[in-house]
Amino acid sequence: MTQKTLIRRLMILLSFSILAGCSSIEPWVKPYERQNLADPITFFGRDPVADNYMHHVHQARESARGAEGGSGGGCGCN
Repeated sequence: MTQKTLIRRLMILLSFSILAGCSSIEPWVKPYERQNLADPITFFGRDPVADNYMHHVHQARESARGAEGGSGGGCGCN
């Protein structure tokens, strides 16, 4: 084998091993662990529900929909 062929085969083997390491069979976060990620204590504000509503109203009134990943209607009444 030439050196180019050997390097090419090693690169292919390396790329397959990297791609195999990226795939996972089971999710990283289990369904019973998701409640811990959505816990209101993990938010920065004092009242996360009110903060979320005010954020929604601000996006609707400023026509800044979608810039921060918000969802919903356009009038702010949802």
